[in-house]
Amino acid sequence: MDTVNIVFADKEKVEVRKETLETSLGPSQLLCAARCSLISTGTEMQCLKGVFDADTNWAGWVRYPFRPGYSMVAEVLEAGTEVRGIRKGDRVFVENAHAQYFKTDAGSVCLLPDGISDEQGAWINLAKTTQLGVRRAELQLGETVGVIGLGLLGQLVTQYLALSGVQQIFAIDPAKDRLKLIQERPGLHLLAMDAGEAQDEIRHATEGRMLDAVFDVTGHPAVLARATKLVKPLGRVILLGDTATPSRQEMGHNVVSNSVSILGIHGTMTYRSWTHSEMADLFVTYLLQRRMEVSGLITHRYSPLEAADAYDMLTRNRGSAMGVLLDWTKLPAESYSPASGSVK
Repeated sequence: MDTVNIVFADKEKVEVRKETLETSLGPSQLLCAARCSLISTGTEMQCLKGVFDADTNWAGWVRYPFRPGYSMVAEVLEAGTEVRGIRKGDRVFVENAHAQYFKTDAGSVCLLPDGISDEQGAWINLAKTTQLGVRRAELQLGETVGVIGLGLLGQLVTQYLALSGVQQIFAIDPAKDRLKLIQERPGLHLLAMDAGEAQDEIRHATEGRMLDAVFDVTGHPAVLARATKLVKPLGRVILLGDTATPSRQEMGHNVVSNSVSILGIHGTMTYRSWTHSEMADLFVTYLLQRRMEVSGLITHRYSPLEAADAYDMLTRNRGSAMGVLLDWTKLPAESYSPASGSVK
């Protein structure tokens, strides 16, 4: 079966390849056709840039040729003999690379309800990661919280915070276009500046009390030290952005003197017994209840054949982009016959 796949052939080199997929299935596998995938603009651009410290997660993960992507909504074409509860024609979310056709284990997918669109479903993986970050912070009613970096993850963190009972939210990013995408709500402060400049603004707005917690969602090595200055004594800094160059990252001079906690969390973790399936279900519920919203965060849509253009745009002007989607329905679909495993 022929499939179109997106590959980082090398650093800063994007290719759209036509490859062959062996369609025979194991008993617990699914054969899927991609419908929509979301480019994780921060992570994938770092993978494409290819600058990592040795002995980091990045250096161990990214090997060229590298297949980017992990936020996919697809249609099931065929299910293995032992698969239950998923059938041909169902739509599923799966953490798969950007590929037109692929096989995956049925236990790794999330079945999408009718009320969730393909474009909404493509956000599930990032919604789980940010949900983990908010859980890691262990927020209390009435706290004052900041978010540094309002890309994909920062936007979702801000929405979760609004559901968590915090009193004030300080959203911090020098890119004004990102601030405009945040829904207005009571207690929200939009700061179009970097984290260093935000210190005086937050001190004034909180009458010197500073923040109870702040999320560093940038992955930029210089931000951690600045973030530690935004919280009060015994405050928390939650690192939701994993820098690729920790050798350039400093903790800051006031961490011990102010007893600041630095809390890391990775998207592959679980926290307080919440499984990934349960976190995905909760996000879907919030979407159905209209307590969270992602459709307004989509700024660009491309055919997979235009993938090189999409990544080039992100290289040149990522600050003006948010949700960048690849629409796989723009490619001609092949008619698949599961009885013979043939393509017509």
